[in-house]
Amino acid sequence: MITRSTDGKIMVRRCLVTFKPFRIFVVGIGFFSLCFLMTSLGGQFSAKRLGDSPFTIRTEVLGGVESRGVLRKISDMLEVILKRMDSLSKLDNTSSTDARRLDELSSAINRFQPDGLVERIQAIAQNVSNMATRVEQILQNSMVQGRAVRDGTSSQCEIPRDPRFPECPGKVDWMRARWTSDPCYAFYGVDGSDCSFLVYLSEVEWFCPPMSWRNQSSLPTQYVLQPKAPKRQAAFRTDLSVLLDQVGAGKESLSFMKRRIRRLAQQWATAANRLDAKLEQRWRDQKKILVHVGFLTEESGDVFSPKVLKGGPLGEMVQWADILTALHVLGHNLKISMSVKELQGFLGVPPGRGSCPLTGPLPFDLIYTDYHGMQQMKQHMGLSLRKHKCHIRVIDTFGTEPAYNHEEYATLHGYRTNWGYWNLNARQYMTMFPHTPDNSFMGFVSEELNETEKRSIQQNKVNNMAVVYGKEASMWKLQGKDGFLQILHKYMEVHGTVYYETQRPPEVPAFVKNHGLLPQHELQQLLRKAKLFIGFGFPYEGPAPLEAIANGCIFLQPKFHPPHSSLNHEFFRGKPTSREVSSQHPYAEQYIGRPHVMTVDYNNSQEFDSAIREIMRTKVEPYLPYEYTCEGMLERVHAYIQHQDFCALEPPFIPANLSRQGSAGGGRITGPLFVHLRNSTALGWASNVTAPPAWPPLSSLRLLVSQEGQSCVEACYSDGFICEPALFHFINNKEALRRLEVQCDVVDSEINHILPAFSVLRRECGLQREPLLFSCAGHSPKYRRLCPCRDFRRGQVALCRDCL
Repeated sequence: MITRSTDGKIMVRRCLVTFKPFRIFVVGIGFFSLCFLMTSLGGQFSAKRLGDSPFTIRTEVLGGVESRGVLRKISDMLEVILKRMDSLSKLDNTSSTDARRLDELSSAINRFQPDGLVERIQAIAQNVSNMATRVEQILQNSMVQGRAVRDGTSSQCEIPRDPRFPECPGKVDWMRARWTSDPCYAFYGVDGSDCSFLVYLSEVEWFCPPMSWRNQSSLPTQYVLQPKAPKRQAAFRTDLSVLLDQVGAGKESLSFMKRRIRRLAQQWATAANRLDAKLEQRWRDQKKILVHVGFLTEESGDVFSPKVLKGGPLGEMVQWADILTALHVLGHNLKISMSVKELQGFLGVPPGRGSCPLTGPLPFDLIYTDYHGMQQMKQHMGLSLRKHKCHIRVIDTFGTEPAYNHEEYATLHGYRTNWGYWNLNARQYMTMFPHTPDNSFMGFVSEELNETEKRSIQQNKVNNMAVVYGKEASMWKLQGKDGFLQILHKYMEVHGTVYYETQRPPEVPAFVKNHGLLPQHELQQLLRKAKLFIGFGFPYEGPAPLEAIANGCIFLQPKFHPPHSSLNHEFFRGKPTSREVSSQHPYAEQYIGRPHVMTVDYNNSQEFDSAIREIMRTKVEPYLPYEYTCEGMLERVHAYIQHQDFCALEPPFIPANLSRQGSAGGGRITGPLFVHLRNSTALGWASNVTAPPAWPPLSSLRLLVSQEGQSCVEACYSDGFICEPALFHFINNKEALRRLEVQCDVVDSEINHILPAFSVLRRECGLQREPLLFSCAGHSPKYRRLCPCRDFRRGQVALCRDCL
């Protein structure tokens, strides 16, 4: 009680440090509002009958008659305080009188503080916390202005125009409009003045340069030269016992992941030795990495764990298990978080700090999480998430295109969804399959068979045996399924692995031999016997078809007319992509294809019948793309960790007159930046021009022009290349337009996700002004796009030939 009384005196004295009528007015308004609210609530709580007031239920919770007595005391207390405030407003500024009257106010407060009163009104006080925060911000504004005068600094600071901090003016404008949106701004001294904005943006965040008039010892860590910790070399690991302990226990989802890690342990060890030999013992930096699996936390609802043993989707858990294993095997310093409490502990976020930013350095080089984890990190890292977002990698099953990722652009142009809009570099989103090269392809692994196992499979295949892709009964509710299943049953014995507890699911036809939900090793044995693995169209893009193909099955899937997308299909609606899915598993269709994958129209019974007969007479060997082997995933993740740096400044846009100014290396250039390549319509980077630092390297660049309405994904693929968004910076210039012999009457720099591009009809050319909107996926029927394509390694579409 003594502490509270002392705090009350200090607060009131603080309000009267410089005795101004405006301050008394503000405090008076605040207390009058509080008094009105409290007395109103007191009247409501005094209701005697259940139907008298909506607050009657709350009365019962607070304790009936006793609560009403407490509220009457609160009302009396506030009345006395207001009278004392009125007396204080008429005081002169003599210190002795001030002290005497403040003591009177304090004693008045103390008289009306029965035991437990503060605790009783805590919930009610929360309702007016925003008003108190605003009053505090106004008082701080006045004090900071006075302090600025005493320190000899102006309360009106000039907004710096520093090319090293290009976002500073825009962030100041943002702060002017929204500085009251979060109490943490006031916590760090923001009071509504430009000076406080600049101090915050330079010392708490990093958008503005440090202020010359500030005490330099107070500069944040990002501006103080700190001795760098010596780099440590990453060494490959083959013992997974430490990782298994880190994953933890207590949930079926974690048990599933640990079983998978154990089952593939030997393949990971073999792959590590192979990659180590391929890299020839080259130095690899060991990174401090946090993995926060947001979708498995209790705070996100964790809807997956209860479904693990009931046929629920396992694709995400398969991928996360493989990501954890790859990072561990590559030798990095790994921390794993499966709860918000663990996340806070690893980040060093003090409990109860709300969304206030972290002021210290981030204790990790990289953070792998998902969309649920991003929301949780925003809540608990607060405003500092923007400062540290370059370290984040988001595991994103279906992908996020740049138009959906840029918050302002998405909002203005109709691309805003429940996901996306984080303003990351699009390559920070890491997908399960190489949907769009705008994102980075993370992937997962499938079990790789040795030669003995492959021969055994071919000898024991049952030519007329089919397994249906679908563990949940709901997947069998496909309209028209009875027609094509009858055709399949005419030629083959049909097997299912549909989960059930007591009774056979009625959706599964009687002629289907249902094994129920099988453990992974038993499912593998079933696939090794079967000739056909058939999909119903859902689930989309899961790992099961690759596992079936790796075990010697042919995968038969439906073709979609029209393609499914967020515009016409409920499943994709709200997802941050405009990608059109032409079949159940586009990767299998595009990157594997016949004879291992057949895509047909299930509504055409003749076409379906023909496909089944073709499958029965076709012999295939087990096949697994290299990028889905343990070695392929280790190779890919290693390249990302060692070469992808989203915290470094992006390469500058190449100016139109670079050929006259000189290269990034400083030498004088007499020729063009781009030259025609032999036996190709593409342009490449000129060998006599010093290539600026880039990954992928500029030696892989192939500059092409799309057709009207064609995306760069399609344009590059049609020429046997992959679109590479990291290289857009080097073709976004007039020099590229000139070398492509594009006729431009007007060249504008705009913000649009289809740029750089040009209109042949109108002879208009546009260059990109916002780097976050460089997009391989964007397309327009009116424009032809400039596309930065690259070559790729055989079996590893994510990496160019020189990318390792």
